[in-house]
Amino acid sequence: MPQPPAPSAQVTAAEISRIAGVTRATVSNWRRRHDDFPAPSGGTDSSPLYDLESVRAWLASRGHVSAANPSEELRTTLRLRAQSGGGNASEGLLLLVLAAAGRTPEELTAATELPDAELVAHAQRDAATAADAVPAADPVRFETGDAAALRALYACVRDESGQAALGVLAERELEDSAASGAYLTPAPLADLLARLIPGSPAGVLDPACGGGTLLAAAARRGAGALYGQDNLPVQALRSAVSLMLTAPEAEVTVRAADSLRADAFPDLLADAVLCNPPYGVRDWGHDELAYDPRWAYGVPARAESELAWVQHALAHLTPGGHAALLLPPATAGRASGRRVRAELVRSGALRAVIALPVGASVPLHIGLQVWVLQRPEPGGPERKSVLFVDTAADATTGTATAVGRGATAVASRTRGGSRSASLDWEGITVHALGAWQAFTENPDTFEGVPGVAHAVGVVDLLDDVVDLTPARLVRASRAEVDPAELSAEVDAARRGLVGAAKSLARTAGREGWSAAGATAREWRTATASDLARGGALTLLRTVPEGARGRADGDGSDGGGKRPDTARAVLTGSDIARGSGPTGDPAELRGETAPVIAAGDVLVRAVASGDGSMARVAGEEDAGALLGPHVHLFRPDAKRLDAWFLAGFLGAEENIAGASTGSTVLTVSPGRLRVPLLPLEEQRRYGEAFRHVHALRAKARRATLLAEETARLLAGGLTGGQLLPSRETTAVRGRGGDSSH
Repeated sequence: MPQPPAPSAQVTAAEISRIAGVTRATVSNWRRRHDDFPAPSGGTDSSPLYDLESVRAWLASRGHVSAANPSEELRTTLRLRAQSGGGNASEGLLLLVLAAAGRTPEELTAATELPDAELVAHAQRDAATAADAVPAADPVRFETGDAAALRALYACVRDESGQAALGVLAERELEDSAASGAYLTPAPLADLLARLIPGSPAGVLDPACGGGTLLAAAARRGAGALYGQDNLPVQALRSAVSLMLTAPEAEVTVRAADSLRADAFPDLLADAVLCNPPYGVRDWGHDELAYDPRWAYGVPARAESELAWVQHALAHLTPGGHAALLLPPATAGRASGRRVRAELVRSGALRAVIALPVGASVPLHIGLQVWVLQRPEPGGPERKSVLFVDTAADATTGTATAVGRGATAVASRTRGGSRSASLDWEGITVHALGAWQAFTENPDTFEGVPGVAHAVGVVDLLDDVVDLTPARLVRASRAEVDPAELSAEVDAARRGLVGAAKSLARTAGREGWSAAGATAREWRTATASDLARGGALTLLRTVPEGARGRADGDGSDGGGKRPDTARAVLTGSDIARGSGPTGDPAELRGETAPVIAAGDVLVRAVASGDGSMARVAGEEDAGALLGPHVHLFRPDAKRLDAWFLAGFLGAEENIAGASTGSTVLTVSPGRLRVPLLPLEEQRRYGEAFRHVHALRAKARRATLLAEETARLLAGGLTGGQLLPSRETTAVRGRGGDSSH
């Protein structure tokens, strides 16, 4: 009996834009202007789906070859595989990434060229080999229908990296498992938690390891034994594979189980614990764990799962060892947790509570906190105070006149309507670490920073509420600010604001453009990959040591040098803020980083939040190391103008068309497009883009100074250090104030 034809694969308009290497707006134009554009074959009126083969045929008839990068090809192939009823070999694909990462580019190319049946058998052998390195991995079995996904995975590992392929698989797995609450910890936040652990701990545990971000941060700081546990098997497996790729020298042990109910490491005492546990879980095992020996500081209430995680972390520390946990703000003040909080403070186990700005991590609408704990040592020193730091105090307004006084956070809406935040992570890290390190050096003499950091005595904390909210406790220290000093600071900020406003007005007054005519100008374009192949520019990036020599697939080169601790690192946040290099070279451990030269064009690798996406490196950037989330374009000055290149590479539509991902939009540098114009015309555009850059920089400085001046004034007036002018009252009175 003849078999019915297999259902045709369908793609969205967004996927068509990525396949063709154009913006979504271009696809919308094609649909309206070309009668022969394929009609929707499924979906809804608002979200139509199109037959993939019909779309490819239509694109081919117009000379559009696929511009999708290997990650996007893998992402699309996995979606089509799930659409056709496949998707039962997910664990095998994760194991295959680990196996493929150990192959040479030539071996991976040979695998992609095998016939389907041979490819499936080859991949099954590879994955089975990797399964030996991952404890408790199930037997792997691929089918002929998996061939397209296997081919795309091998190509992605070959052309990008094992981590890139792993990231695509993780996106898919979390969607398929409907795992609510499973989110990645942002890399800068993971680094902050790792750096809050004093010294260089040898063994580190994360009992809710997710994708392994926190353990990877610990490995970058020298941890040699990494222990992880996660309730989701796919997360545990992904964490194990990811850590084996990023920290090949470390001993990696990851288990899949509920850490509170089924502790996989009951006898483990680690030097440090890092954890971003699930929040607000009422069914965490309160009844069956009522007599658990881990509750040395009191049995957590049913509503206090976070305090159960805190005590779980302390139970796994060696005496004197430290833990850093990311917790919701309610943990610091809920009435149901008062007794446990009191005992943590009284015993000296709680060392610091650091408030983060809104948007630091999911959930983005609240300001999370970092709790730093230390397991008391028998006969150890008495701990008389707890440190409280409020990095959120200045993070929503920024700082322009006081270095280290906070961070800049601007809430914004990204495509799709999801809320995100652009934070000055370097500023937040310096802010938190500076206070923590000063406090740990000598807690008894720590003076604090008014309005920012304050050490509170244990006796003062043990009241009827035991509220450990940093904003409340730090705010009380603001009264210590000297009125004369604050007045002088306000005056300096005001003078700076006036000067910045005048400079902005002069820059904004220049007219360097004119209308193009009745219609917008059009031009031929080339991708950055094409320009790189033609020698017009070179693409460079910072890569893990293990990925050296691997082709990037979009024309980029991992060439560079091992980190020099005397050199600063230019980060994506530096580009967004318009600052000089502020990154720590210690964070590039195990990576090869190119050295930036004046005239290089720098583009942020993650398209999120506000701020510039691209800029031209100046003399002040020359000699710095390239950060891991920045792409470097080195143009041939005889063929490309640097400012022309930066202006078009950083254009909003260009970035959108070259970005992939859902919550995190990653820019594929080789897919960015550049108009093909004569050098003289490029220079005219370049001069215009240079002016735009100056305008943006001066506007940013004026905004920060205005916010800083307003913050200082408001704080001084409410804190009692500043008094309103009598002249102001008189003027309002003459103006007919209704209160008179």
